[in-house]
Amino acid sequence: MLMNNSEFPLVWMNLTQGSGHDHQKEFDEFEANLGRGEPFVLLTDTVPAEDHEHSPEEKKRKVLWMKKHKAELRRLVLATILVEPNSAKRLGFKAFAALFAKFWGYPLLLAASREQAVEMAKEILQNRPKPRTA
Repeated sequence: MLMNNSEFPLVWMNLTQGSGHDHQKEFDEFEANLGRGEPFVLLTDTVPAEDHEHSPEEKKRKVLWMKKHKAELRRLVLATILVEPNSAKRLGFKAFAALFAKFWGYPLLLAASREQAVEMAKEILQNRPKPRTA
């Protein structure tokens, strides 16, 4: 998972993983975005290969990391938007979206194009509840 935050608060992720990718770098990139303290939206037009399996160690590390950052994830990540041009595949991802939201604490939304995803993200950011001041 590589993150491109050059358009922050729109953060593009590439979920395709080659052999030997650096999990620590991935966590560091995610933490850097959380460290900004500003809400953002994750966008991606890639999905991991269907045959990609995480080792038990990778799964455990991801779960522990997620639990450590649970409050920040729920507060700062407003959504992940997955671009999938194929309507049948988008429909298939809808069932997964409920599990995703339960685990990560923010919704997985689906878009037919990058343009639609960007518009959705801008709308989410624009319509988010504003923090209350004391």
